[in-house]
Amino acid sequence: MMAVHSVPDAFTAGECDRIVATTANMPKDDALLVGRNRDHNIRNAELVWMDDVGEMSWVMTRLIEVVRTSNKDQFDFDVREFAESPQVASYKATKSGHFAWHSDIGDGLAAGKRKLTLVLQLSKPDTYDGGDLEIRPSAHILSANRAQGSVSVFPSFVLHQVTPIKRGIRRSLTVWAHGPAFR
Repeated sequence: MMAVHSVPDAFTAGECDRIVATTANMPKDDALLVGRNRDHNIRNAELVWMDDVGEMSWVMTRLIEVVRTSNKDQFDFDVREFAESPQVASYKATKSGHFAWHSDIGDGLAAGKRKLTLVLQLSKPDTYDGGDLEIRPSAHILSANRAQGSVSVFPSFVLHQVTPIKRGIRRSLTVWAHGPAFR
């Protein structure tokens, strides 16, 4: 089993730009006000939930296929559904955007059943500095592919972070595949 499965060209640059443009004018949630996380030291980002955006079902269809293939080829987890909306996050240098070390398994019914985390890189890598998605499956830290359209898939219990943005804006889309809670 691999700790991280990378799919370099899961989406085209044009498809990523379309997702960004479609979500750009949607109402944003401050990540600090979502759930119980109100600490700027943990996460600072703006979020758009894809279920609130019309005409984007093609995105979820593609994400399901990426998760299905990644899970079959690398993880073999008992994955049964997508119980949460995909989330587009914008990490801005002007707002000290970041997300400190965390795992995606936590409180709440859906979080406790998260099996795989999928992160789609929406931004071009040369449009921002910092903002690296780092994944720590063991003592070694791995940096996710920064290429626009690349996807990283990893077990939701693995620690990961988005390093502070120093210039520009990093945009990504995250979705979780769910199944029975790990034992």
